[in-house]
Amino acid sequence: MTNYLQVHGGNIYEEARRLGVISKSVLDASASLVPFPLPKTLQKCLQNALATNCLRNYPDRSHFDLRRSIGKCHNVNPEMVLPGNGAAELFTWAAREASISGLNCLPSPGFSDYERALRCWNADYIHVSLPLKWSKEIPQVFPLRPQGNVLWITNPHNPTGHLWSKESIKELLNDYKLVICDEAFLPLVPNGEDQSVIPLIENHRNLIVIRSLTKLFGIAGLRLGYAISTSNRLSQWQRWRDPWPLNSLAIEAGCTIMNDQKLLQGWTSKIHSWVKKEGAWFRSHLKNIKGISSHPSSTNFFLIESQKSLIPLRKELEKEHILLRDCRSFKYLNEQWLRISLQERINNQRIINSINRILKESPLKP
Repeated sequence: MTNYLQVHGGNIYEEARRLGVISKSVLDASASLVPFPLPKTLQKCLQNALATNCLRNYPDRSHFDLRRSIGKCHNVNPEMVLPGNGAAELFTWAAREASISGLNCLPSPGFSDYERALRCWNADYIHVSLPLKWSKEIPQVFPLRPQGNVLWITNPHNPTGHLWSKESIKELLNDYKLVICDEAFLPLVPNGEDQSVIPLIENHRNLIVIRSLTKLFGIAGLRLGYAISTSNRLSQWQRWRDPWPLNSLAIEAGCTIMNDQKLLQGWTSKIHSWVKKEGAWFRSHLKNIKGISSHPSSTNFFLIESQKSLIPLRKELEKEHILLRDCRSFKYLNEQWLRISLQERINNQRIINSINRILKESPLKP
């Protein structure tokens, strides 16, 4: 039970048990979720769903209402939508198709779940290295064109925070049998929707886009994501999967979010303002910490780097109940890298103060 939990981050309950504290006392900056309470409209939706005994019946296996809501939101046919038990479930089915399409190319460092999904089907894959020095330009041209049959792209990229331009991704679509684009963090990026490749799907049958509502609304416990692609492809995935992958609460939440444009637009605007304001503040303070380099990011997390090991710093922060993302599980990163997820100002200040104090008392050693 340790492999995936160790490489994913956000395992707050296990970490709290290890530290001997309750989970509420832990500041988890290892998982890149928004730090705000659920919107009241969404809270009320879930309360009403329970009050009306929505858990009594099996969920709708066709996800008709949710598919229609997502399709309307993205201006695509509902048959081109497949809701999933988080993006992770959908990566599994994308990987099954990718496994029979040839060699998979994984730009790295990158999200480990793609590799997990490909291993389920004994797929052939290679890691191709991304530049680990980059400018603050947003968006950037996707820098790779590896030799292979399937290309997995994360936009914005995890863990670097790169935002790739839609046009540069479009140029790749003629080179591969299948392009899988993970846009889980894109709704958090100010003006990020301008770079979404969802509008390209109608004319590119080899394109799959996978999204998640986990990051935007901080609802990782509900497990709610969706894929957008051709109807034939998604119908096949539906035949492969378990009969009831989504629970009724997740379906109700998804319909509420996607049907209420006032809620969605207002919440998104709030998140964009937070990413822009707090991101600038946080990185400006990271840049002032001696011995640490902070890299630009388009979204709600930052990579920091040192010429020395950052593991002692991470362990000292754990003693203060602050969790940062250990990056050793990312291909081509090592103990000299950590990822920090953006929080509200009071906790961003707490993280900065703790890092400064720890490094002042115990400077980084080779």
